[in-house]
Amino acid sequence: MRKQVPKHRAKRLKPICLALMEYQLSIGSLDLSGLLFQLQLVGLPANQFIFPGLRILITFGYHQNPHMKKLLKAIAGIAITLSLIVAITELSGNGYLVKGIWACYLHGNNSATINDLRYFDSHKVEAAKTSWQWPVSPACNKTELPAHLQEVLAKTQTVAFLVIQNDSIVNEHYWDSYSDSSLSNSFSMAKSITTMLAQIAIQKGIIKNWHQKVKTLLPDLKGAHADELELWHLSTMSSGLDWDESYKNPFAITAKAYYGNHVSDLMLTLPIVDQPGRVYNYQSGNTELLGMCITKATGKSLADLASEWLWKPLQAEHDAQWHTDAQGTELCYCCFNSNARDFARFGKMMLHHGNWNGTQIIDSSFVQLATTGALVPYYGYSFWLDDTDGTKVFAQRGILGQYIITIPEYNLVVVRLGKHALPKRGNHPEDFHVIVEEVLKMVKKK
Repeated sequence: MRKQVPKHRAKRLKPICLALMEYQLSIGSLDLSGLLFQLQLVGLPANQFIFPGLRILITFGYHQNPHMKKLLKAIAGIAITLSLIVAITELSGNGYLVKGIWACYLHGNNSATINDLRYFDSHKVEAAKTSWQWPVSPACNKTELPAHLQEVLAKTQTVAFLVIQNDSIVNEHYWDSYSDSSLSNSFSMAKSITTMLAQIAIQKGIIKNWHQKVKTLLPDLKGAHADELELWHLSTMSSGLDWDESYKNPFAITAKAYYGNHVSDLMLTLPIVDQPGRVYNYQSGNTELLGMCITKATGKSLADLASEWLWKPLQAEHDAQWHTDAQGTELCYCCFNSNARDFARFGKMMLHHGNWNGTQIIDSSFVQLATTGALVPYYGYSFWLDDTDGTKVFAQRGILGQYIITIPEYNLVVVRLGKHALPKRGNHPEDFHVIVEEVLKMVKKK
């Protein structure tokens, strides 16, 4: 008995098989037995297999214009070969590769980009009906950015650079047709947002505390140490999860989670193999599990929660968009799309110990906890930490140099969005260090 393809795969394979069968019929290479087998393969009723456009094209080419015959055969052969490759990839469980190739290589890229929202499903994070506008300092942009900083911003293809001091904009620059309303992918800055949502769920009593066992929310979690896993392990990157954080390997779990259709199902196949809470190991899967816990506890999507608990209370000016998989699950370890001015609201809130213009959104004690090293001195609860010449710095950080940098001593928030980051110097990319060092030089001169 031939095994029928699962419905979710049959849906994606349907147009491929229709085109293939129509071509085979047109040249007389598909007999009744072959037809019935292919229909059974994808679970299609026999009256749906005709693909009229291709049939008319091939018929016209073969019978009305003999010179088109060889060309059409070549085109059809290439199409069928590609279709078979796609079909085999889907059936082997590697269908995410098709989306990855299409979104990256077929659009001239070799990795994820800051504007790849167009290739993903997404959920809207609604902004406030009445937004709060950033005051612009009378001295805005009157101090030229230091030459070394300008060089690094250009080298990393920066699209937005924003400096806010004492809650007012003092420097603001955009490049490459970006503006103060252009959406850009946050990448891993979203990890901090997911942790904020978990903390608010705790404040509201929906989640008990950071020591709640993950299996109370995700009972299907697997692994020898799954029973020991607590929520704080996920935020501090110490879960012991079997996850290889590889960005270059197309067969790695990171690519499969990013381009796949079922991120929640994928996460529940990954075991907790090491004892949690002992070793720091940066893994995007930790944040995805944390997001799944929040969704399970609240019964709401992360985008809806982000709107209700963060974006609207922060009086954001523009709607944001959060990447989802095909099932509507947010990729909560990445991919919160917004603009520099609205991203800066997170920095201002954290600068003021979780308070936004008189409203306490995040408990101040958690702000202190999140921005203090947990298992390592440079990473807290989903916030990156640094000490530049004795000045405390904490930041939300994305892989291509997305930064929301907060420097409390000087009442500074710096946002940088762009297409590349430089290699690391210590625990942070070189461009991060340059931004912090050069901005500090600017404000110290005043």
